[in-house]
Amino acid sequence: MPMLVRISELKLLIGCSTKDLEREICRILRIRPEALPEYKVIRRSLDARKKPDLYYVYTVDVRIPHAESFVKRLKNRHVTVVRPKEYVFPYEFDFQSKKSKEAPAFIEAPQSGTDPVSMDPAQTRIRPVSMESAQSRLRLVRRESAHSRIRPVVVGSGPAGLFCALMLARAHLRPIVLERGEDVDARLKSVELFWKTGALDPSSNVQFGEGGAGTFSDGKLNTLIKDPDGRIHFVLREFVKAGADPSILWSQKPHIGTDVLSTVVKHIRKEIISLGGEVRFKACLTGIRSSLPGTSRHGNSHEKDSDAASEVTKNAGQMPPRGFAHRYVLEINHGEEFLTADTIVLAIGHSARGTFRFLNNAGFAMEAKAFAVGLRVEHSQRLINQTMYGARESPELGAAPYKLTHKCENGRGVYSFCMCPGGYVVNASSEPGMTAVNGMSCSGRDGHNANSAIVVTVAPEDYRRFSAASENDPLAGIVFQRMLEKAAYDCADGRIPVQRFEDFCLDRPSAAPGSLLPENRGLWQAANLRKILPEELNTCIIEGMHSFGHRIHGFDDPDVLMSGVESRTSSPVRILRDETCQSVSFGGIYHCGEGAGYAGGITSAAVDGIRVAEAVCERYLARGPVDPLAKICLAKI
Repeated sequence: MPMLVRISELKLLIGCSTKDLEREICRILRIRPEALPEYKVIRRSLDARKKPDLYYVYTVDVRIPHAESFVKRLKNRHVTVVRPKEYVFPYEFDFQSKKSKEAPAFIEAPQSGTDPVSMDPAQTRIRPVSMESAQSRLRLVRRESAHSRIRPVVVGSGPAGLFCALMLARAHLRPIVLERGEDVDARLKSVELFWKTGALDPSSNVQFGEGGAGTFSDGKLNTLIKDPDGRIHFVLREFVKAGADPSILWSQKPHIGTDVLSTVVKHIRKEIISLGGEVRFKACLTGIRSSLPGTSRHGNSHEKDSDAASEVTKNAGQMPPRGFAHRYVLEINHGEEFLTADTIVLAIGHSARGTFRFLNNAGFAMEAKAFAVGLRVEHSQRLINQTMYGARESPELGAAPYKLTHKCENGRGVYSFCMCPGGYVVNASSEPGMTAVNGMSCSGRDGHNANSAIVVTVAPEDYRRFSAASENDPLAGIVFQRMLEKAAYDCADGRIPVQRFEDFCLDRPSAAPGSLLPENRGLWQAANLRKILPEELNTCIIEGMHSFGHRIHGFDDPDVLMSGVESRTSSPVRILRDETCQSVSFGGIYHCGEGAGYAGGITSAAVDGIRVAEAVCERYLARGPVDPLAKICLAKI
């Protein structure tokens, strides 16, 4: 990519037009308006430090010839030279869109009868071929791989699983995606029924189903992960292609909204299928076993296979040692079906408790990790706007977000999490007899209330002390989560428990809401939330709320509403993987995304899905494809 001129710290009052922006670009670069070259807004943030005067702060890239000499003459510290890095999936190649006329090089096949897995590199040579020949060979490889290769299986269709499967599909590996829940349209109906009646479907709810838990959220896309290769922006571009608003490409705090996310995930699923992939709903992974030694299956088995069932039974608890080439039998829906695979991506969500359990029993190395728990609070959105913008309403800016932290006297940190401007508190339960809540906003963020979780981080030593979990149990965090969710369920008879902040501080049940009415999705009931969390955490939340009240006037008002329990902030476990993203216990099995403990949020999970797809493609190359020419499907020319 060519060198560009970057302007940073370009300030304009909110409400200014595109013409105003272009005039300011010309003024800074000292060029005539009619000579304005091509430019692109990279980032736009809000500066509200001098309320009521609010400014947008832009970062803009401008395409100017001889950029380095131009910037040197300009002598402006806010004008620099950059070479933007645009991520391209390295194993995707589309002959139809190739612009270069250069003939690509391909691996020439060795002598007939040579084993491609163990072939000596000296037996091959690189030679150029014509584009017509390349297209012919690509068709050959696709046909051969369709019949002779076992397809990779991706478990889970959240952001990590969807992006991993999408990249594998673009690499012509035709992945099979297994999702325990329903497609997003059917899932929406199941969730709405649960919110209206309390009838929970344990396999398809706010946590499980197409799109993952993020489908019922604010759809925030900001992330703190480091990404020098540009995968984050690649993910945002893919979201825009799938139907998201283009503003996410340059917004400081991008979000999609739950209403748009359902469209986005459907679009990604359709592309996976169009490229030869398969997405199977209501297909819950309930077991993984080693295939019998000497088994020679061709392709993935989809039917209820008595031989596969025998393998699962006979090899129960037996998994191949790391580094040993072996196939696996995947048990679906407790034996309804079996699937053979040698490459498995476990992109499970943070609430896949049953899956964590059987993986732990099967010998997968995992460890307990820290996560956060707390309660969700609701305020009038106008109150938040007044503090953040200096006005109760701002049509230009919409509903204001906030982010707050406080260090308690006992050393614990309290902070706001998953803040939802103009949003709703939702019943996010996924197990009978348990209650968990989360926040959700639509793309317009036009609800009357703002809500956010106020949470405290708990380490493994904390929740082992608070609960009855054993000291060495890697699933101790799940024991603690269930303890809290059971208490939340019991204190409001299975509904969302709601309490005024003043009553929470005084440890008394609320009779009814005060001046603020709850904006919930799900049945709710006034209750006493003080009985849900350990008292040590309750006092931290109270201290944090009063501290936040000094920064946002009215944040600790007596009528502020609290709901509980917020227990699913992140995965309570980390399933160990190596530098190739494979399990440290079993080769060919990849751990991916938030459930495995390697992401936290939609964007970071999608990025991890891409990384794992790269690792899978690299493994296919390293072990030798069935047809040596399959490298043209996997290598970026």
